Amino acid sequence: MSSNPEAVTEDNTQDESLPVVRSAAFTLAAKKLAGSEQCLNCGTNLKGPFCYYCGQPDRNFMRFFPALLRDLMEDVLDLDSRFMRTIKPLLFKPGRLTKDYMEGRRFRYVPPMRLYIFSSILFFLLAAFLSSDAVSIKSAGNDDGFVHITTDSAEEQQEVEEALQNLPDNIRAQVNVAGVADESHPEEDDSNGFNLDDIQFNSEPWDRETNPVDIKWLPGWLNDRINDEIEESPQKAEQINENPNLIIDKVFDILPATMFVLLPLVALIFKFWYLFAKRYYVEHLIFSLHNHSYVFVSLFLILLVNVAASVLNNKGYPAAANGAEWLAIIIGVWIPVYLLISLRVVYRQNWFMTIGKFSVIGLSYLTLLTFVTSGVAIASFVLL
Repeated sequence: MSSNPEAVTEDNTQDESLPVVRSAAFTLAAKKLAGSEQCLNCGTNLKGPFCYYCGQPDRNFMRFFPALLRDLMEDVLDLDSRFMRTIKPLLFKPGRLTKDYMEGRRFRYVPPMRLYIFSSILFFLLAAFLSSDAVSIKSAGNDDGFVHITTDSAEEQQEVEEALQNLPDNIRAQVNVAGVADESHPEEDDSNGFNLDDIQFNSEPWDRETNPVDIKWLPGWLNDRINDEIEESPQKAEQINENPNLIIDKVFDILPATMFVLLPLVALIFKFWYLFAKRYYVEHLIFSLHNHSYVFVSLFLILLVNVAASVLNNKGYPAAANGAEWLAIIIGVWIPVYLLISLRVVYRQNWFMTIGKFSVIGLSYLTLLTFVTSGVAIASFVLL
């Protein structure tokens, strides 16, 4: 037996028939390829394919490309299987995810925080995309046979008209472009009807010099900021009137982060109403994460179904469009029913107590959500 420790075979034994390997890096790679008795991450003695201390698998990335490709596919399929195992109880088994998580069956499902982030991003991206769609096209369902293109501003209308110049005359003759200016009434004042005289403070019209906002219990800089916003409000109102998507885009910039910050408060509401249930605060937080994830996925599906209904209606399939609209209604009606059942499954109280607490918690949540959305709307206006 050779005394050279660097000559190794595939079964991790020394062999005199192998040449001496003088590269330390190659030697380390060879040892990793053949397997190791100690975890290469933390040095703990291995007793299986995974390190029981840090969790790192006993395998190395320094392999042939087909092996790496196989591992990649295994990881993707594993993620896909966890997602499929999660989405079914999330949609059709109220409270099942939270119940399993609290009972220790966690690895088979997508973690609650990751599930919430994924579902909220999915919903807010689609909602923002649909709400900020500047140009809408309607072809079917119009009796005049024209293709109608509606834009949100005069600039967009001009861009569409310039693009239409590149089309053949017979096609361009069938297109009708309507902008904001076409839908206004020329006999009416085209201003937004908002001016500083409409703002009252101390029962008198607001004025920066003679009658500014001066709330005694607020710091001076905040009073100055309020007066600045009042002074700029006519210009901002005019911008919103010309392009409503400005305020919508700002709302969707702020709302996702606001909803995330709202989660601990929602969990606190559950903690208060189940104070004697002997549950930790984190259990209420996990329950809130799962329920919010379900709501976001349901709202996402409602938006998709409504888009499908609109497309089917424009394509001349009114019966299918009506069916899609009814499906969206059913999904929306199922949301509060799902939340009620999940409350019953997780907290295991009788139906009378569950319905009572569901009503009180729902009212508290809606009140909190009203304040939050109002704050988001004000913040969106301020940040314009």
